[in-house]
Amino acid sequence: MSERAVVIGGGAAGMFASIQLAKRGMDVTVLEKNEKLGKKVFITGKGRCNFTNVCDEETFFRSVMRNPKFLYSAYHAFRAQDTVEFFENAGMPVKVERGRRAFPVSDHAYDVTDALKRLMKRYGVNVLLNTEAVRIETGGEKQVTGVYFRSKEKNTDSQEEMGYAAAERVIIATGGLSYPSTGSTGDGYRFARETGHTVTDCTPSLVPLLTEENVSELAGLSLKNVTLTILKPKKMSSEIGEMLFTHKGISGPLVLTASSILAGEKCTFPVGAEIDLKPGITEEELDRRIVRLFEEHGAKNLSNLLRELFPVSMINWMIRLCGLDGTEKGRDVTRKERNILVRMTKHFPLMITGNAGYAEAVITKGGVSVKEIDPKTMMSKKIKGLYFTGEVIDTDALTGGFNLQIAWSTAFAAGNAPD
Repeated sequence: MSERAVVIGGGAAGMFASIQLAKRGMDVTVLEKNEKLGKKVFITGKGRCNFTNVCDEETFFRSVMRNPKFLYSAYHAFRAQDTVEFFENAGMPVKVERGRRAFPVSDHAYDVTDALKRLMKRYGVNVLLNTEAVRIETGGEKQVTGVYFRSKEKNTDSQEEMGYAAAERVIIATGGLSYPSTGSTGDGYRFARETGHTVTDCTPSLVPLLTEENVSELAGLSLKNVTLTILKPKKMSSEIGEMLFTHKGISGPLVLTASSILAGEKCTFPVGAEIDLKPGITEEELDRRIVRLFEEHGAKNLSNLLRELFPVSMINWMIRLCGLDGTEKGRDVTRKERNILVRMTKHFPLMITGNAGYAEAVITKGGVSVKEIDPKTMMSKKIKGLYFTGEVIDTDALTGGFNLQIAWSTAFAAGNAPD
């Protein structure tokens, strides 16, 4: 009889792991509590799915924010280029964009899930949708024996009414707590604790940040080629990049990176921050530019002149921030007023009061302790035949395709673990 395996969770890691297991001739069942597979994948990268980052090895590990050494074996066994080749061989053309981010040529995330579903079907993976894993069963020798599950449609609670899938292998690929609307509600952490594992403190990461300032009038404003600096608990300056204002705060690539670092620092809010709106020039150079602007167009109102420096939707905010009069002529602006304008342009202040929570977080920071997982196979060191993959593990990375690569690499390791 073929070895039996149950994969709990039909997201990126779960689908990929099931393919690896089925290719080896195992009898594989995937339990997915949603109505379809890959629900979170559909919204990844704003629906485009940045499914990996084809960077060099050093960049990959530098982008892993927590427990990068744990991933050495798994990543070396299945690298980003292997991921690209896997999807290309599965019939999905790939393109690589700025920052070495890889996407389907179609810009449609469903091409990623379709490629995985085709292979699952080809290798005979049994998929049970709208089916929730309830409990992992283990034997006396601390070996998994199967999984109890129930149909969400029937909502059965008694053990007699539940389904049971016997298995020699169980892979937990449930995701974390981020985007709970996609089914990521922490089930994997519960299974881990129930089987005697340690789960580290979990917090939202790669998440929009909330500000003390009411920035709703700036909502939707995207800033390019700016830097964001977090002032405490330690001064952290970002690279030049993009961010945007939301109704309650700030978001975008620079902000998501900052949120990951803040989560790692376990900081106490509020936290001071500032934006350099003109990082390409010094304060002295900016001052000279403003002087020329005011000299050449001195008859114009300040509110009109500032269109040369800032997006239109930001002008009133900057005028208020600097305590200026928008009707003042450029030629009448004093040196003191100009110095304030330069200062606020290079040090646009914000007070971060918190984050937007798991509902808007891309990933969860924290998870099943890597000390209790074999880094080569992803098998538990406590329960034989029990494996962990993807976001449920206490490792995470910056935005840019790195977290999905962690999912692919850990799922490959689990799916190809020796008997």
